[in-house]
Amino acid sequence: MQNPWKDLPKPLLLQAPMEDVTDTVFRQMLAKYGKPDIFFTEFTNVDGVFSKGKQRVIHRLKYNPDIERPIMAQIWGHNPENYYNGAKYVRELGFDGIDINMGCPQRKVVSKGLCAALIEDHEHAGKIIQATIDGAGGLPVSVKTRIGVREIVTEEWIRFLLGFDIAAVIVHGRTVQEKSKVPCHWDEIGKAVQVRNAMESGVLVIGNGDVRDREDALTKVDKYGVDGVMIARGLMENVQAFKQEEERVTMTCKQAIKMLREHLELFRESWGDVQEYTKNANVVKKFVKVYIKGFDGAKELRTRIMECETIGEMESVLGK
Repeated sequence: MQNPWKDLPKPLLLQAPMEDVTDTVFRQMLAKYGKPDIFFTEFTNVDGVFSKGKQRVIHRLKYNPDIERPIMAQIWGHNPENYYNGAKYVRELGFDGIDINMGCPQRKVVSKGLCAALIEDHEHAGKIIQATIDGAGGLPVSVKTRIGVREIVTEEWIRFLLGFDIAAVIVHGRTVQEKSKVPCHWDEIGKAVQVRNAMESGVLVIGNGDVRDREDALTKVDKYGVDGVMIARGLMENVQAFKQEEERVTMTCKQAIKMLREHLELFRESWGDVQEYTKNANVVKKFVKVYIKGFDGAKELRTRIMECETIGEMESVLGK
């Protein structure tokens, strides 16, 4: 069994998991126009996977094994037993690893003691991590997290996580309370590296937060000593963010329309115009600005596309 965390050359450049953004369609676009070293799925609730509402969440684990490699399934939830069974299920689906979401700051999630709230609940967090490792059957497990809930507790929290047999810890340099309202505390991410080094641990430390592109990521690698960097919103600004600067294509009007049409075609192939429990066509609208920008008439074209109700209508507008 291969382990991308160990086998791939460092530093690693990773695509961040983002809800209703990094589905199989967007990941395939990234694979073509700026491939990361490791892909991540959207957030998949393991409690939902083993419930009557399975169909409402299971689509988040859809991927193209010929294109999206290596890929980690990111999971979250409450019940350690479901983490165990979820890890087994993910392994059966052929994923290259499992990432535990202990970083989502959404109030409705945190209020239930889930995701980033686990930073203040070491006992339950430990049960979840160990259950996932046990269910993974050798598949590498990582944890994506933040540096605190209300206050910064980087050293204590990272020291706790490094006590488990995980492959990597991905550190978003903000607290839950801060969300994305303040600049990322990269000095705290650097502190996580120092904790790891002091413990002489082999766990990789990946930094995340306010990273624009490949060049920005490599600068942070040099400055803070991380083993890799994860890019999130930077991908919504530039789908070619993982490419070297000299390899990026200048986005002309023609190129931008071509890329959006490719995205729409992939969306239709994967989800159809509208399918219950999977992807609504309105979801694709958040990608319009990723492609349609920076040329005369871009704003007007975006407006026309946003008025469409189906993929077919969007394609018709682009065809004109």
